[in-house]
Amino acid sequence: MTNADLTDPAAPSDLRAAADAVLARLVSDSSGRARLREDQWRAIEALVADKRRALVVQRTGWGKSAVYFVATALLRRGGGGPTVIVSPLLALMRNQVEAAARAGIHARTINSSNMEEWDTIRAEVAAGEVDVLLVSPERLNNPDFRDQVLPELAAATGLLVVDEAHCISDWGHDFRPDYRRLRTMLAELPPDVPVLATTATANARVTADVAEQLGTGAGTDALVLRGPLDRESLSLGVLQLPDAATRLAWLADHLGELPGSGIVYTLTVAAAEEVTAYLRQCGHAVASYTGRTENADRQQAEEDLLGNRVKALVATSALGMGFDKPDLGFVVHLGSPSSPIAYYQQVGRAGRGVEHAEVLLLPGREDEAIWQYFASVAFPPEEMVRRTLDVLAHAERPLSLPALEPLVELRRTRLETMLKVLDVDGAVRRVKGGWTATGQAWSYDAERYAWVARQREAEQRAMREYARTTGCRMEFLRRQLDDGEAAPCGRCDNCAGGRFSEKVSDSALDAARGELSRPGVEVEPRKMWPTGLAAVGISLKGRIPEGEQAFTGRALGRLSDIGWGNRLRPMLAAQATDGPVPDDVTDAVVSVLADWARGPGGWASGAPEAPARPVGVVTVASRSRPLLVGSLGARIAEVGRMPLLGSVEYPPDALEARISRTNSAQRVRALHETLTVPAPLAEALATAGGPVLLVDDLSDSGWTLAVAARLLRRAGAQGVFPLVLAVQG
Repeated sequence: MTNADLTDPAAPSDLRAAADAVLARLVSDSSGRARLREDQWRAIEALVADKRRALVVQRTGWGKSAVYFVATALLRRGGGGPTVIVSPLLALMRNQVEAAARAGIHARTINSSNMEEWDTIRAEVAAGEVDVLLVSPERLNNPDFRDQVLPELAAATGLLVVDEAHCISDWGHDFRPDYRRLRTMLAELPPDVPVLATTATANARVTADVAEQLGTGAGTDALVLRGPLDRESLSLGVLQLPDAATRLAWLADHLGELPGSGIVYTLTVAAAEEVTAYLRQCGHAVASYTGRTENADRQQAEEDLLGNRVKALVATSALGMGFDKPDLGFVVHLGSPSSPIAYYQQVGRAGRGVEHAEVLLLPGREDEAIWQYFASVAFPPEEMVRRTLDVLAHAERPLSLPALEPLVELRRTRLETMLKVLDVDGAVRRVKGGWTATGQAWSYDAERYAWVARQREAEQRAMREYARTTGCRMEFLRRQLDDGEAAPCGRCDNCAGGRFSEKVSDSALDAARGELSRPGVEVEPRKMWPTGLAAVGISLKGRIPEGEQAFTGRALGRLSDIGWGNRLRPMLAAQATDGPVPDDVTDAVVSVLADWARGPGGWASGAPEAPARPVGVVTVASRSRPLLVGSLGARIAEVGRMPLLGSVEYPPDALEARISRTNSAQRVRALHETLTVPAPLAEALATAGGPVLLVDDLSDSGWTLAVAARLLRRAGAQGVFPLVLAVQG
């Protein structure tokens, strides 16, 4: 077949036949009966014959990948350059490479997990040996890739594909600033290079925004192909259970009744790990999958689920876009996502290749507190942005994140996200060695940031309404996505009646309560000072000397878990009323101390290397919760029959609230300048003759404990055991 045959609009039947033949190879159909649906063909024709830019908004499982693989095969056969697919997740990349091979398409990836292969892959691309190159969005803002590889790709690309295109839009539920770098690439593409953007989760506002950006540099409007979002295989339901233990027990009792294998989503890493441990104890074959999971373990977990060797992956949103298992039988949410769009995207993992899949939401009362925490990392206030721009403008050289962090009051992850947005806006630029200011005028779009915040609040209200609605749940979700064809599905629990009992067995409930009420998590001490302290006048650097470090500490629980986190979160909330430590919390802390003392390396363990028993209690002074921290220290001293030696203090004018919000370097500077060991405490330490328990309410970054431990060790304490009610995260 000649190039003219493939691209001449006058020969649509030949082009269609060639497209169907590629599809047959892609789906391994030896009968030759595989046919593209009309809407798939319309997209392929627009890309191959008309060289257009198109946005495809279709439900998960519709076959968006078939569109770009078939288009790639046809364009490559006609002499076109390689297809570049911008893809957000490694799971998606692995699936896409395997799918492309079935159609005889040679696909390669460039991402953070295969850096050792980049030079080889670039050489293969230059030699014309690669049909599809999948790149992660983060590569688009890497200086070497942006300045050296990206221009070559833009010049040679035969088709650009933006997968999960809602990430381009800051109106979308999963905005990623690295994706905005695509605007530059779109503007630099030759006008006859087709572009395909795909997503399953875009409402009208996001669709319009992405379509507008697709038109950048093209001179014409993008073709928008939007289909109905109903998933006829999905049966949606909600179970309103009274507490976390009951939800966990329900899962243990009923997981085996759910069809096939599936995914149990949690809102936090801590919850995923808790649920995994409990379900394994109950005899279920499950694995954890979170942002903390090592890449090799993630890949193994994916393979185990694909091979039905586990009943479920217990996952955070780290397992989301791109994971493709056509026969996935169920998705259960233990806790509600904050957005109907995000929820629809995740449940869309199920039921792609089976007639029936179960989707269940088990909302919890802790959900909104977790939503609020994630909302707190929104775009910073204008004064913080201006401060960062000013620091970069006056720097003599590019500043890396570690070098910049001590000079501004933002944590590193939030600082990096802000810089990426400023990079897209043209105010800063990432170069070798760090970040520089461009000198271009920049305005703080407060109205847009406020609008995004209001949208987030509206999405949260919608999720609360979804859990309570007596109407069709699928129709509700489709309307949230502005699907004009939304109608009652006839399958959800409100349309057809609930399919699952809310009852749980006494044994499962007792086991769940035991698991969630088990107190105690380790608190790892800080061992290295943050970089860049010299820039703010602090001489601390490198490894903290062992003689100034804290020992490994203990906390009653994590604020993000669904056990003690639910008990501690209201106590430690910013608006909570201060008061003495409750008896049940004291009892649990005493249990933590007892287990700690007897455990491996504990002072009562009898091990030769075990440290000496604490000889006294020291508290960290608190302005926000003095009664809580003071009473906790006093009760521990009483129960442990130890003296309460005193408190590590802040001077009266110290801005403790400011300290609690700053990044690592700023926090250490503030603590170093304000935290003190009063003379009476220093005298007590000098005569105590042993280690001490250091008691506080909350450990967020660990720096308060680290600085306080250093001061106590230097004042004569022979060791410091940190003990807190909760750790963040």
